Amino acid sequence: MKACTAAGVEAAAYQAADRPAGTGTGAAIVEFTNVSSHPCVLKGYPSVAGAGNGSPEHNSPLSVTATGSASPVQVSPGGKAWVKLTFVQVQGEADGYCESGADPVAYPTLVVGLPGSGSHQVALDDGQFAECDNKVTVTAVSAAKPS
Repeated sequence: MKACTAAGVEAAAYQAADRPAGTGTGAAIVEFTNVSSHPCVLKGYPSVAGAGNGSPEHNSPLSVTATGSASPVQVSPGGKAWVKLTFVQVQGEADGYCESGADPVAYPTLVVGLPGSGSHQVALDDGQFAECDNKVTVTAVSAAKPS
């Protein structure tokens, strides 16, 4: 079965219920929906970049650490698959701070790529992606929705 094409997939993001303590985004779920008329496969680990000023052309790739094992996920038309992104959490109130001493960064959108299935720009409907140290831990594409 062929990989899902970039045009055949829509992506959306929302805050994860299970996330590290702090005031930043902590963790987000990216949901991929097959909008094509045929089944296809999503696989692997996502690449993640913060979109500067919301523009994918001005993106800042984050350092990705993959967790778990990856296996291809067959997605039927209208079906969904997910990845979870866990960020180094911003601490404190207001603008917050990073435990590492770095400045926190907030992105209005992220560009999330999947091997063979293109890159997708996603936004949270309740804020920005705030993180420290430009690092993210990611899960492989999964047929089970993470929390």
